[in-house]
Amino acid sequence: MKAMKKTFAMLSVLAAALLLCSPVGAQDAQKINKKNLVIKEWNTDVRTNRKVLDQVTTYNSDGKKIDEVEYGSSGQKWRKRYEYGADGKVSKEMLYDENNRLVNYKKIEYNEFGRKKVQYTYNPKGKLVSVKVYEYIIEDE
Repeated sequence: MKAMKKTFAMLSVLAAALLLCSPVGAQDAQKINKKNLVIKEWNTDVRTNRKVLDQVTTYNSDGKKIDEVEYGSSGQKWRKRYEYGADGKVSKEMLYDENNRLVNYKKIEYNEFGRKKVQYTYNPKGKLVSVKVYEYIIEDE
């Protein structure tokens, strides 16, 4: 028992030393400021060294994602636009096709804990096409 306590104490000291000595990058030390940020993701063909735009994500002055566009070799594949409610959570998500035509939109409701409760999906004409209900279950071990 005494040897086990000594081993545990040594492991605790070692773990603390590793945490204190490990390098922490600027991104790890603080949250990235996303206010008015645009992130462009590029793919590079290793044979030709040609860069191709893969995705662009745009954030507003509050640091909230408002636009996300996925690209392919022939241009835009799809676009998602986001709207936020007074609570700061996504309240509406619109999906557009490669020609920027509305495919569908989703309205989202949240529970008292701030988690998604219900998601309603509508077609471009506003007809309800599906309802997704979120259920959160905590299982005892």
